[in-house]
Amino acid sequence: MPDNWKGELPLMWKGRFAQDTDEAVINFTQSLDLDWRMAAADIRGSIAHVRMLAHTGLLDAKEAGTIEKNLREIAEEIKSGNFTPKVSLEDVHMNIESRLIEKCSATGARLHMGRSRNDQVNTTVRLYLRKELLGIWAGLEALISVLLKKAEEHADVVVPGYTHLQQAQPISMGQFWMAHAQAFMRDAKRLSAAYEAVDESPLGCGALAGSTLPLDREFTRADMGFSRLTENSMDTVAHRDHFLDILYFAAVFGGHASRLSEDLIIYFTTEFGWVKLPDSFCTGSSIMPQKKNPDVLEILRGKAGQLSGALVDLLTMTKGIPLTYNRDLQDDKRSLFRTLDCLKGIFSVLPALLSQVEIDEERAGRGFADGLILATDVAEYLVLRGVPFRSAHEKVGHAVRWCLEQERPMDKLTLAEWQALIPEAEEGLLPLLSPRRSMERRDTAGGTSPRQVRAQIARAKEKLDAFEREMAEYREKLPDML
Repeated sequence: MPDNWKGELPLMWKGRFAQDTDEAVINFTQSLDLDWRMAAADIRGSIAHVRMLAHTGLLDAKEAGTIEKNLREIAEEIKSGNFTPKVSLEDVHMNIESRLIEKCSATGARLHMGRSRNDQVNTTVRLYLRKELLGIWAGLEALISVLLKKAEEHADVVVPGYTHLQQAQPISMGQFWMAHAQAFMRDAKRLSAAYEAVDESPLGCGALAGSTLPLDREFTRADMGFSRLTENSMDTVAHRDHFLDILYFAAVFGGHASRLSEDLIIYFTTEFGWVKLPDSFCTGSSIMPQKKNPDVLEILRGKAGQLSGALVDLLTMTKGIPLTYNRDLQDDKRSLFRTLDCLKGIFSVLPALLSQVEIDEERAGRGFADGLILATDVAEYLVLRGVPFRSAHEKVGHAVRWCLEQERPMDKLTLAEWQALIPEAEEGLLPLLSPRRSMERRDTAGGTSPRQVRAQIARAKEKLDAFEREMAEYREKLPDML
């Protein structure tokens, strides 16, 4: 190959073909609109590869230095907007390599030895995802931190708790916030597992079977800061399990964010009215002047469908693809990148919104007006006096019916009225019949008493600190991404 060769990269495979690729096919098969965002990661993977080629003697030091220098210059061209990629070159990878050859001719054409686009793309995506996932982690950590703070603020605030969306038992509002925090803590574990799945170096696996060249995969792994190598070259280029792990995390997280949004939407309604949302995260009506609509929460609730759909998209795409690489997988990143963008959008608004939510304790207390939310407390009082639970349940059920018929609040009955309804009732029952006392007495591990809520908060903070230490270690391993 002459030193002044400046051919474009499609010549690398066109030797096999007698016809040029149809323009419609070029437009249909290109992925430049999708993968240009990974340009810096692609260049960083190429730098690791060229350093390894020099390390193994496949390139001399001068050639390797020339290639790395020009790759870094290309990175600057991209940052400054002076690089205009060509759709005819299909993707980010070939655009960068073509530009390299333009800049340093035959020396640049030596970059791709020992490498297939299969392992190159895999490497690029993993480098890109490591940085992106750490950004997602920062958003998730901010969300959980806000929930822990709200739980501390509202540990002593009593509100109705619901099952079947019917009043069930009095709870601490701190317990409510911690219920959602616990769900997001599990999401943090899923995100950590997804990061670990991504944190493997595929470079050197080639098209599917490795290489006859003396490549050093361990060298490139260390240069890029990956924790380990992928184990099997065929499996490496064929599977997208690490994508699925991310999408599964996102789908479950989306469900949790949707449920939190739905809870707040319901409790914000006029009929409930004890959650107050900040004006800056609500909108009005074009026709009804009185309206204050929880639009942000409604949009957040709707995002769950997008996140679940992305998971189903990739599961369906990968279910029947034979080993190893097939072009179906070119679109594997469309749902993935949309998911990452969706998550960033959620984290841009949800923590800030939650930090400004207020609770109207007086309005919440009106929900206790009939006292029936304390029925379980009466039944458990009877159990402690030796009444079998099923008998206690029936006795209290009759008392509830009497209170409804007589329009008498259960917590306002006199001792004589209680004894007429339930002979086993004694003076000690009356002090127990308040929502706050009910909440405070539910002091079993994980229960809703303020003491238990604060214990949950302390444990959650320890877990969150442990996650942050883990992510800090991952951040330290990230290579310079240009």
